[in-house]
Amino acid sequence: MKEYTTQKIRNITLIGHGGSGKTTLTEGILVASKAINRRGKVEEGTTVTDFDDEEIRRHISLSTGIAPIEWKGFKINILDTPGYTDFIGEVKSALRVADLALSIVDAAAGVEVGTELNWMYAKEESVPCAVLINKMDRENANFDKALTSLQEAFDAQFLPLMLPIGAQAEFKGIVDVLAKKAYIGSKGDASKVPADLADRVEELYTNIVEAAVESDEELMEKYFADEPLTPDEISNGLRKVIVEGSYVPVLVAAGGNDNVSLNALLDMLVQIAPAPGERSFMAEGAQGEEEFEVSDVSPLSLLVFKTMADPYVGKLTYFRVYGGQVNSGDTLYNNRAEQDERLGQLYVMRGKEQLSVETLHAGDIGAVSKMSEALTGDTLCSKDRKLKIRGPLFPSPLYSVSVSPKTKADTAKMGSTLTRMCEEDPTLHWHQESTTRETILSGMGDAHVDTAVRRMHGRFGVDVETNIPKVPYKETVTAVGNAQYRHKKQSGGAGQFAEVHMRLEPLPRDAGFEYVWEVFGGRISSSFMPSIEKGIKGVMVQGVLAGCPIVDLKVAVYDGKEHPVDSKDIAFQIAGREGFKQAFRDAKPVLLEPMYIFTITVPNEYAGAVMSDLNTRRARVQGMDQAATKSIVTALAPLAEMQQYAINLRAITQARGIYSMEFSHYDVLPAHLAQQVIEQMKTEE
Repeated sequence: MKEYTTQKIRNITLIGHGGSGKTTLTEGILVASKAINRRGKVEEGTTVTDFDDEEIRRHISLSTGIAPIEWKGFKINILDTPGYTDFIGEVKSALRVADLALSIVDAAAGVEVGTELNWMYAKEESVPCAVLINKMDRENANFDKALTSLQEAFDAQFLPLMLPIGAQAEFKGIVDVLAKKAYIGSKGDASKVPADLADRVEELYTNIVEAAVESDEELMEKYFADEPLTPDEISNGLRKVIVEGSYVPVLVAAGGNDNVSLNALLDMLVQIAPAPGERSFMAEGAQGEEEFEVSDVSPLSLLVFKTMADPYVGKLTYFRVYGGQVNSGDTLYNNRAEQDERLGQLYVMRGKEQLSVETLHAGDIGAVSKMSEALTGDTLCSKDRKLKIRGPLFPSPLYSVSVSPKTKADTAKMGSTLTRMCEEDPTLHWHQESTTRETILSGMGDAHVDTAVRRMHGRFGVDVETNIPKVPYKETVTAVGNAQYRHKKQSGGAGQFAEVHMRLEPLPRDAGFEYVWEVFGGRISSSFMPSIEKGIKGVMVQGVLAGCPIVDLKVAVYDGKEHPVDSKDIAFQIAGREGFKQAFRDAKPVLLEPMYIFTITVPNEYAGAVMSDLNTRRARVQGMDQAATKSIVTALAPLAEMQQYAINLRAITQARGIYSMEFSHYDVLPAHLAQQVIEQMKTEE
């Protein structure tokens, strides 16, 4: 692939609801631009951007596929993102490096839940937006109905730059409103606008020109003086108002099967999509946060936005160049790892195909293999001018499973494989839960976690079993408890003797453990103080009621006895352990359960059903807010009742609800439920 300068590059991320046609459109664009000769199909697993085994099996995109094309002297980097909400991390990564978010809307379905969510993510990243009303040849396709659904769903000024000629089986081609030309038939030669669309085209053209001149006083003066504007002046003005977010252009296509509309679409994207140099970037340096132009003369800076683990090729690191230009073999400084990293051969990735390049200019997207330290979100820069660019902002996981290896061989490889999976996808997390002694894998939903587990098997040959995780309960006391325990053992030879008197007192939540020595008069030598504490702590790890860790209490040892010959470390450990158990049972022990704050956003029509469901889950609603047509419910709920909530909410709201969760505190588990947990724990021992 040729070398392209910043002004000749366009970075466009395709976003939208699952099934809106992003991957099929990408495939059509690749054929139209002659990057490939044969159009692949999602259902056959032959597309360029869906090449992963799991993507082929499920017939959906699970990760962002990159498809650079060359079009009339420009390079367009297409980033094809997943539409399924579990794979939000891929969308957020792709939006972080985009200069235009092209929202794909099904002409028959209009705005769907994925449209709304991805639109919100684009706005969070301040990425300019455009809309493509797609699948105009589909049954029930209706351009005006889809446009109305956009106007009702979003607070934006939509500006149609293209119109369809016909719809459904009668779809014949498109009108380029900007050029006032129609493209009809298989050849797609430019022709006059059909008579029935002429008035609408004139009206829309006037709207486009008025929008374009808003960005520039000189253009506005020229327009009001009735001087003609050149196509370049209009395009430049449009790009400015699109970057500002004042207007959202609306384009048209018929899936990926109509080269005529795709050719016109690519012409339009080159005109209206911002070049990287038309948007600045922020980076933190020695002088604090600074604003830079995206250009070859700005300080060298690359942002790693995606990594892929491959057992054969090694790790592939995807990056965007923000400042300067980078060459194969360059040595860059990794700000997070605080060490140099040498780049090998630079690539431009087209799906899984690696196209070698020697130089990438500011604004371009590339990849390199076998970088040892670089992770998603890292900034690579010059050691002489250290900069840090903010990486993608990933949400916290919402759905967890416990994973256990199936064989001894899997045991040896499971930890390192989980680490590699989580490096590749930062919305996956794993940890060892000390409370339940389980390995926990967390993601954005059941499909996300299931995909990760399948990839562990497919890529790395590691098989694991999954289960619903145990709730990490804890034990504590609610009253003062006392106990005296004498340990005496005589079995011929040296005996064992220790007597300990102790008192337990509850402490405030999260206060931890406090150990106090109140023995006076030398009734127990202070040298045995650590022995008693060791015995107590041994029980605190294992629990007394249900095998859960004990927290938030004070233990005071206030009396006891020792023997001049038989008292020793082990004797006082045992006395401390057993005395603690007795005192614990005397101090009105309870189980504590983890409580989380849930923020649930749903369309208004589902708010009642969500509230009713929360009431069945021991949740306490903290408040309810409105945001346009959405209800935002905040509730405090126990984790035990919400472990499958990602699945439940999807069912209640027809997949139109989203939520986030954040740990709040531990609270006392009601006695009748605590008894059930204790009995269950005993049966599992």
